[in-house]
Amino acid sequence: MIVSYTKILRDYKVMILVTGGAGYIGSHCVMALLEKGNDVLIFDNLSTGHIETIETLSQYGNLKFVKGDLLNQTEINAVFEEYKIDAVIHFAAFSQVGESVKNPKKYYVNNVVGTINLLSAMLENNIKKIVFSSTAATYGEPKYIPIDEKHPQEPINPYGQTKLMIEKIMDDYDKAYGLKSVRLRYFNVAGADSQARIGEWHNPETHLIPNILKSTFNSEKPFEMYGNDYNTKDGTCVRDYINIEDLAQAHLLALEYLNNGGETNFFNLGTNDGNTVKEVFATCEKVTNKKIQVIQKPRREGDPASLVADNSKAKECLKWLPKNSLDHSINTAYNWERIISKKG
Repeated sequence: MIVSYTKILRDYKVMILVTGGAGYIGSHCVMALLEKGNDVLIFDNLSTGHIETIETLSQYGNLKFVKGDLLNQTEINAVFEEYKIDAVIHFAAFSQVGESVKNPKKYYVNNVVGTINLLSAMLENNIKKIVFSSTAATYGEPKYIPIDEKHPQEPINPYGQTKLMIEKIMDDYDKAYGLKSVRLRYFNVAGADSQARIGEWHNPETHLIPNILKSTFNSEKPFEMYGNDYNTKDGTCVRDYINIEDLAQAHLLALEYLNNGGETNFFNLGTNDGNTVKEVFATCEKVTNKKIQVIQKPRREGDPASLVADNSKAKECLKWLPKNSLDHSINTAYNWERIISKKG
């Protein structure tokens, strides 16, 4: 199904295909692309994305939407045949670590096979630039902190394995076919659009900050904090929280890097700093001006004590610099939660 939100037909200067563009991270990247004047085509099966998000995005630039699935080779081929695609930003994937352990087949088929289908369509149409949404989960248990790109990639769950497999496939496709890729390895993404136009909207929600904030709207469901006996300054896990709008800007810079003739490369996206769960919790209470109920639980298996990025390579090569604080991320997330809490 093809839906156009373009009000005035015109020749496309640069059309960027964004797979998974109706989801959390993808939609913020689309917003950033549109605000820079790019023509964008979203390809999404809406399994976790929202049509309401696409309708919002359509107000801010020249956007087309194709509902389709990367597991259907015919559907993705049709996109490249019908539209003039210059480059691809690839977000479409399942991303819940726990689910990937319970149902690895779902992840290997969707994430890996879907990506191979996408790359096949790109090669068939001589498209040789792709920015890939990877993850710090490819590193596995950290051997040192902060984690740089030289850290061994030894994922400990099927989700991380699928992302690492795709990175290796992209290396092989560069050597064999000249397909250039930038892989962006995210740490913990947080926040929402500063104007509360779009934001994080998962069901079920598995991320720390929105789950803390959701507790402010449901006094009967206290926030569950897992583990207080880690070797950290307050006993709770340390994570590197990167603002969603800063993350989106990194994708634009990665695309610019490829447009300028950059070779295949990979970059960590984080802040070079970390916050404990208790610090995040306290900041949520400060931002919301509410006392949030909490229940202390034992630590969860597989949760490393600390995950913090070394982002110096992205700063040097992409000229990328995260600008937004944790307070800002939580404030924007809270503004967005107030909106979606009314939607039910």
